[in-house]
Amino acid sequence: MDAATILVVDDEQPIVDLVASYLTAEGYAVHRALDGPSALSLARAIRPDLVILDVMLPGLDGVEVCRRLHQETSVYVLMLTARTDEVDKLIGLSVGADDYMTKPFSPRELVARVKAIMRRARASVDKVSERPVLQFGALSIDPERREVKCGGSTIELTPREFDLLYAMASYPGRVFTREELLQRVWGPDFSGIDRVVDVHVGTLRRKIEEGGPSEAPVVQTVRGVGYKFVGGQR
Repeated sequence: MDAATILVVDDEQPIVDLVASYLTAEGYAVHRALDGPSALSLARAIRPDLVILDVMLPGLDGVEVCRRLHQETSVYVLMLTARTDEVDKLIGLSVGADDYMTKPFSPRELVARVKAIMRRARASVDKVSERPVLQFGALSIDPERREVKCGGSTIELTPREFDLLYAMASYPGRVFTREELLQRVWGPDFSGIDRVVDVHVGTLRRKIEEGGPSEAPVVQTVRGVGYKFVGGQR
């Protein structure tokens, strides 16, 4: 399999160089950018598999870069932040980031996070032939095309949102705890906070409900426990 392509974006050149050196040593093809506009331009040109993206960037901040990337691509994003409070981390995750790290960080830990994301991405591709298209009334979920449609209209999801939806829709009515969803979708190597599930469910639910009229949410909250997919109620 070809080496994954990774775009490293940070306005501090020493950090970019350090991260790039560690990733290159692991066999990844690494590109670099120092500001938001350059990151977007380069991402459009090279179509990376993963973007390591600082929150605080000149030109466009990392949250806006992440938002725009996911309007155009299904790239995975790992965000870096110098802020330590949980709210700022979740701001990044709410626009489609798959993971985050707080500065200062260990380059070895960052490489481990990157490997975990890429393992999960490749596992999703490898298993696609074993996974059927799921159909619930007007809502269809196609794992081979990684495409969700509602009444003929395509609903644009990030990779993580798609995996989360497919995991729950594979077992309609079953209640999943946050911990179970983290294991199934983020993988056992994920070491972030479990509230990342809440953020992704919120954006997933909004996108699906905006995709067409519904009588009830497709993903329902089970208070004090977690979430369940309720197919056939659209």
